[in-house]
Amino acid sequence: MLCASAMLMITMGGRQSMGLFIGPITQATGVGIVGISFALAIGQFVWGAVQPIFGAIADQYGARPVIFCGTLLLALGYVLVPHAGSQFGLMMTMGVLVASGAGAASFSILIGATASALPPEKRSFASGLINAGGSFGQFVFAPLAQLMIVAFGWVAAMYSLAAASLLVIPLLLGLGRRQTPAESPVTGVPAGAGLGAQLRVALRDRSYWLLHAGFFTCGVHIAFLVTHLPGEVSLCGLPASVSATSLALIGLFNVAGSLTAGALGSRLRMKYVLGAMYASRVLIIAIYLVSPRTPLTFYVFAAALGFSWLATVPPTAGLVGKLFGTRYLGTLFGLTLLSHQIGGFFGAWLGGVTIARFGDYNWMWYGDMLLAGVAALLCLPIREARMKSTAPLVA
Repeated sequence: MLCASAMLMITMGGRQSMGLFIGPITQATGVGIVGISFALAIGQFVWGAVQPIFGAIADQYGARPVIFCGTLLLALGYVLVPHAGSQFGLMMTMGVLVASGAGAASFSILIGATASALPPEKRSFASGLINAGGSFGQFVFAPLAQLMIVAFGWVAAMYSLAAASLLVIPLLLGLGRRQTPAESPVTGVPAGAGLGAQLRVALRDRSYWLLHAGFFTCGVHIAFLVTHLPGEVSLCGLPASVSATSLALIGLFNVAGSLTAGALGSRLRMKYVLGAMYASRVLIIAIYLVSPRTPLTFYVFAAALGFSWLATVPPTAGLVGKLFGTRYLGTLFGLTLLSHQIGGFFGAWLGGVTIARFGDYNWMWYGDMLLAGVAALLCLPIREARMKSTAPLVA
C-alpha cells in the first residue's frame, strides 16, 4: 500500500502540475492557449483511455511489467516536450506519451494490485491511502515545478519531472505480486468466469452506469481546475506563486479528504459519501464566485475544494469492488476512469474555448456547479449491498 501510494505521488504530482507550464510554453512556442488546452485535453482523454487497457493486462499478468513500461514512457514524454514546437508536437508528447505513461501507474492499476490482497472491509481505507499519495504529490510537485520554472526555466523543470518519474522503478520491488481473490463477485458471475463474462454483466448494470455518469462530471471539474486555475489567478492580476500555492493546497487538503473518504467508506454507505462530495462542490464554487479575488480567497477556495478533489476515487473504486468483486477491478474501475477522463477532455478544452471567446471563465463555473449537482443526485439510486466483514469474531 505504501509503495503504491508513493508511485501515485510521483506520477500524479507531475501530471497535475502541467497547468503551470501553459504560460511559459505559449511564450516559447507561440502556440495559443486554445491549442495548448486542446493538447492537455487530449492528455486527459488518453490518460483515461489507457487505464482499462493497462488494467486488463495487469489483471492477467500482474502490475509490475505494466508500471515499468509506463514509467519509461512517462520519462520519455517529459524529455520530448521541450522539443515540441507546435500544437501537434505538444499533442503527441503531453497529450499521448506523458498521459499514457502516467496512466500505466495510476488508480486502477495500483488499487487493483492491492485490493485482491486485502479483506473487503480494508479495501476502502487502502484506496484512500493510495489516493492520498497522488494528492500529496500535487502538494509537493506544484510548488517545486513553479520554483524550477522561475529559477531555471520551464525546460529544466520538465527535465526534472522526467528524472523524478524514474523513481517509480525501485518502488516496484515493494509492490506485491498479483493475487487471485478468494471471494466470488457479488453479481453472481462464477468465480472462474473470464473477463468477457464479467464485462457483459457490468455493462448491463444500471448502478455501474450511474458511477460512470457521476465520474464523468467529476472529470470535467478536475481537469478544468487543474488546467485553468493558473489562468483564473492571472486574470485577477495575482502572481503565479498564488497558482502554485493553490494547486499545492488542493493536493494537501485532498490527502485529508482521501483518508477521510476511505475511512467513512468502511462505516457508511459509499454512495452517500460520494454524493456528499459532489454536492459540496456546488456550495464551494458559489461562495467563490461572490467572494473578492484575493490570494486568501484562492487559498481558502483551494483548501475547500481540495478536500473532495480526488477523494471521489476511494468510494467509486469501493463501489465497483462491491458490485463485481476484485478479480477484474483494474479493468472495471479503469473503464469508469475512462468516463472520468472523457469529462476531463471537455473540462480542459472548453475552459480554453471559454476564456478565448468570453474573456473569463464564468460560464465554465456555472456549468461546473450544474454538473456537480447532477452527479450528487445520480449517486442516490446506486445499488449498494452492505459490506460483510471477513474479520474473525472475537468472543
